[in-house]
Amino acid sequence: DVQVAQSGGGAAQAGGSLRLSCVASGSTLRSCMGWFRQAPGKQREGVAAIDSESVGRTRYADSVKGRFTITKDEGTNTLYLDINTLRPEDTAMYYCAAKPGICWIPSLRGTDYEYWGQGTQVTVSS
Repeated sequence: DVQVAQSGGGAAQAGGSLRLSCVASGSTLRSCMGWFRQAPGKQREGVAAIDSESVGRTRYADSVKGRFTITKDEGTNTLYLDINTLRPEDTAMYYCAAKPGICWIPSLRGTDYEYWGQGTQVTVSS
């Protein structure tokens, strides 16, 4: 089985930066991984994803391009999301997700993922 544990996040002011971390343990060799968020009253949104083959192929939602960066440390199987130039509209619960297996094309669709972290809150004040 796979366990996904998140850390990071918190409160910050607009224009600042935050880093989210996610460790996937268990049968996670070669996993597609991604970050999602859900704000109150809104649907879950895929914001960033990365391929499973260490090629570094990434995909971002248009709303975060140029501000969010997804990276993966293969040695520790840790996924990161660096959020820069924070905006109040980035306020949401953020989730890490994993899907064991090979994926060359990262996906921002939540239904493509099997295992989810517990969520971490990001709150941005203006």
